[in-house]
Amino acid sequence: MRIGPDLRYRIEWTFQRRDLPVQIIEEHQIWRKIRDPEGTEGWVQRPLLNARRTFLVPGEGERTLRRRPDAEAPPVAHLKPGVIGLVRRCEAGSAWCEVKVADHAGWLRRAEIWGVSAEEAIE
Repeated sequence: MRIGPDLRYRIEWTFQRRDLPVQIIEEHQIWRKIRDPEGTEGWVQRPLLNARRTFLVPGEGERTLRRRPDAEAPPVAHLKPGVIGLVRRCEAGSAWCEVKVADHAGWLRRAEIWGVSAEEAIE
């Protein structure tokens, strides 16, 4: 991640964690200004970003992956903070997202994950 949108700007940060979700907050030609889950911002070239949508379990407590998009649905797994998974689907206006973590698929509340904005639709 560079401090500006050009190769002449110095590299400020190198991400080591695979599939870490980031938010694109600005675009300039082939460059994207991104923000990571900790709030660090910088510029990367678009080809270095993966189109695959991922999420991060933030905070302190565990999150319960549910069989259906319902708080009373049976649990599939308990996810610890720092877990990264794949976002399969989030319908606009829905409080739930369908996700996959390793061999476990199910539903998490949108508000309990980082990587999907409040009204964003992912198909």
